[in-house]
Amino acid sequence: MSDALILGIDGGGSKVLVALADKRGRILRRSRGRGVNPMDNPNWLQELEQHLLPFRDEGNLAAVAAALPAYGEVERLSALQRDAIERLFPNVHRRVLNDVDAAHLGAFAGEPGILILSGTGSMAWARNSKGQSARTGGWGDLIGDEGSSHWIGQKALNLVSQSLDGRAQATALAKALFDRLRIDSNNPMNGLGDWASSLANPRADIAAISVLVDQVALGGDKGAIGLIEQAADELAKHHEAIAGHCDPGADWTYAGGTFSSRLLLEALERRIGRPPALPKLPPIGGALLAAAQLLDWPLDDGWFGQIVATAEGGDCASQ
Repeated sequence: MSDALILGIDGGGSKVLVALADKRGRILRRSRGRGVNPMDNPNWLQELEQHLLPFRDEGNLAAVAAALPAYGEVERLSALQRDAIERLFPNVHRRVLNDVDAAHLGAFAGEPGILILSGTGSMAWARNSKGQSARTGGWGDLIGDEGSSHWIGQKALNLVSQSLDGRAQATALAKALFDRLRIDSNNPMNGLGDWASSLANPRADIAAISVLVDQVALGGDKGAIGLIEQAADELAKHHEAIAGHCDPGADWTYAGGTFSSRLLLEALERRIGRPPALPKLPPIGGALLAAAQLLDWPLDDGWFGQIVATAEGGDCASQ
């Protein structure tokens, strides 16, 4: 069917992206919503359904690939995720996969390599020349997620409290944080305590502080720079742990909002010792690629180029 359409779903801890594309690789419609991680968002299913319902009655829809956080990690939750996609799209080809698996699929267009992810959480995913996958990290913020935006945000809060107590050197992060959160610096414990106890989505709200850390680090603050360097140390451990799964010198790349920090990416590059390969597709493109594979579509550079051109931040094509 030349008029067949595919749906890609890129779920994460902070947001979910949904995109409808045609056989030429043009994204025709898309939707963006709040995070759908079942590990920390009790409303994940409602959030997911809210953004999928407008697509379920698309007459030419032939395949759906849902890249969802925590899939394949906790079977009870994975079953709920599979059931949700099956219930919403009972009459089309379906695939549910881990969101980082899909990000890897898109970044390397299905080829071997190592993906370092740092978003709300952190993980590394590798695929070797035999098509075999391996992963490290992804344990969640209570157990791991070192080097993630949540981890950086939590460490920033630690540093600010320590600096206020005199247990650490003064840092410009304190004033920047108080200004951002509109907290009275004359009563920091009351202000920060009230903020922390009132968070509607603690994981995402704490992760958002990582952007502030990057801004303060760019201004030369030693404390903020130290946090970025520590995050790079942790992400480099992911690469070191998983590199043996691939051929020596395998390409590596990155995904996740934390890498909007140039300082973090440069610090990680120094530790790995070579520059990253540029991702061929964004994570939503990986989900669309997984859906296209269900239909055995012949994919070429033109298809990949159209996905990139009309992905998040670009203009949707007209049907």
